[in-house]
Amino acid sequence: MIQITLPDNSKREYPGPVSVADVALSIGPGLAKVTVAGKVDGRLVDASDRIDHDAKLQIITPKDAEGVEIIRHSCAHLVGHAVKQLYPTAKMVIGPVIDEGFYYDISYERPFTPDDMAAIEARMRELIAKDYDVVKKMTPRADVIEVFKSRGEDYKLRLIDDMPDETQMGLYYHEEYVDMCRGPHVPNTRFLKNFKLTRVSGAYWRGDAKNEQLQRIYGTAWADKKDLESYIKRIEEAEKRDHRRLGRELDLFHLDEHSPGTVFWHPKGWALWQAVEQYMRAVYRDNGYQEVKGPQILDKTLWEKTGHWDKYRENMFTTESEKREYALKPMNCPGHILIFKQGVKSYRDLPLRYGEFGQCHRNEPTGGLHGIMRVRAFTQDDGHIFCTEEQILPECEDFTALLQKVYADFGFTEIIYKVATRPEKRIGSDESWDKAEHALMESLRKSGCDFQIAPGDGAFYGPKVEYTLRDAIGRQWQAGTIQVDFSMPERLDAEYVGEDGNRHRPVMLHRAIVGSLERFIGILIEQHAGALPTWLAPTQVAVLNITDAQADYVQEVAQTLQSQGVRVLTDLRNEKITYKIREHSLQKLPFILVVGDKEKAAGAVAVRARGNQDLGVMPLAAFVEKLQSSINSKT
Repeated sequence: MIQITLPDNSKREYPGPVSVADVALSIGPGLAKVTVAGKVDGRLVDASDRIDHDAKLQIITPKDAEGVEIIRHSCAHLVGHAVKQLYPTAKMVIGPVIDEGFYYDISYERPFTPDDMAAIEARMRELIAKDYDVVKKMTPRADVIEVFKSRGEDYKLRLIDDMPDETQMGLYYHEEYVDMCRGPHVPNTRFLKNFKLTRVSGAYWRGDAKNEQLQRIYGTAWADKKDLESYIKRIEEAEKRDHRRLGRELDLFHLDEHSPGTVFWHPKGWALWQAVEQYMRAVYRDNGYQEVKGPQILDKTLWEKTGHWDKYRENMFTTESEKREYALKPMNCPGHILIFKQGVKSYRDLPLRYGEFGQCHRNEPTGGLHGIMRVRAFTQDDGHIFCTEEQILPECEDFTALLQKVYADFGFTEIIYKVATRPEKRIGSDESWDKAEHALMESLRKSGCDFQIAPGDGAFYGPKVEYTLRDAIGRQWQAGTIQVDFSMPERLDAEYVGEDGNRHRPVMLHRAIVGSLERFIGILIEQHAGALPTWLAPTQVAVLNITDAQADYVQEVAQTLQSQGVRVLTDLRNEKITYKIREHSLQKLPFILVVGDKEKAAGAVAVRARGNQDLGVMPLAAFVEKLQSSINSKT
């Protein structure tokens, strides 16, 4: 007899080995109909897999997160079925699950077009409508090789070569199509109805830009139609907010193949940049940081001492001069230690806080670049705090409080906190790690923050807190961080004189609030859909005349505003006022001022606020007061 224990601790007995599907059917036909897979003793298996021993079983349905993931994985394989029917010469590579969807990498002689994507999706729906069973067969390795040789699937054979210890493999048959996978998969295509292909992009074999380029078809799949529709709406909203599109439309920046992975900031974009940088500079100043500036290029030997050369070499740009090797800095921390080491430091100097708007370069692969969100040249609001072990807790607590205030000023109120703890391979004593982890967690508790633990995700030199923002449409962006580092001061021989007169190593806290300014500005653009709050808007006010007779008054109004630090433009073009208002409205300006003869005579302005709000005519002084209130309140 086989005894099966269900999640409610009820038990069922069967005379011999039994499949997950059989157990579901014995419970009820309704459950059998929605059974996607099973979890046997904590391990996911196919619904067809047989259980030959006493076991705990959870039946997985589309209502379970694992069920949705299996649906997505099966949809990826369905892409393969459709592609091979429509384009028989295509070579299939891999089709994994990703966040909220899936993709399949494919090798084909030409790029897939939008028409191809539509045809693939249509063929997938035709296949789903057939309600065919997905059949799993565990197959000896030699037979698997013969299957894919006969089908000309070169990449599958290369994947098999990567698994020399596997004696048998799971083959999943979608009618005439066969794919290799560890599974599990849905038992029938009826589970796959709520899907959509989303886009196609380039990819590289094994993710290496040195290898041949593939095509990656992306898609999403959900348990029901309502979830799919909700996702599509979110994607449509995300597309409207895409910083790359808005960057072009609002004339903020552009990207250029003459310098891939770097940003060309236009005047308006640089005004936004400066608004963010100057705000953060004030944060430095008001919170006890001394701003410093380190060089871009540092000798290779320094990077060897810090460990970056061994661990990060492939992502570093290098150069040579007079038979010495140098690297463009990928981070600012070694430079700050070199500054710290100039002159004798006392315990009375600690905590010592350095801040830098440090420009860094990282040789990111071309396929990983994404607008200004992921670039090769970026600037960090990079700060390092040199302190004693006893000062770690209060410094971390103060940092979290500061970070919360900064994020709120930028319009972010939802923050996810995660503490990444010691990895298996690490340096430093357990006592030091205990102290550092306790300080990070306690600082969050004292700040009233619920947090998640990410076991083993800390750096080899110390634990860290990751601060993740949730934006206006629910997306998450990892931005700030604080890391406790016992290693780098040791490696670079940083010291301070303690109260006992002896030399001691400082603890180094690596911290960033916005992180990469480029990325953070991209997040801001998408958060606000380009309609940036008044204090950040590149142009805060546009002043428009109705006829040439008000040109001098327009200039007078503009000068009054500029004298108070307002970013203002004038539009004296001989165009209809309705045309000028519409054009500036599309630029998402916070305020548009219109002046005619009446406004000029009264020393007033007609005020229009963003969103086509007509605020009426008011004295210029009253508008200035309203504007300053909007700037000061960060709205």
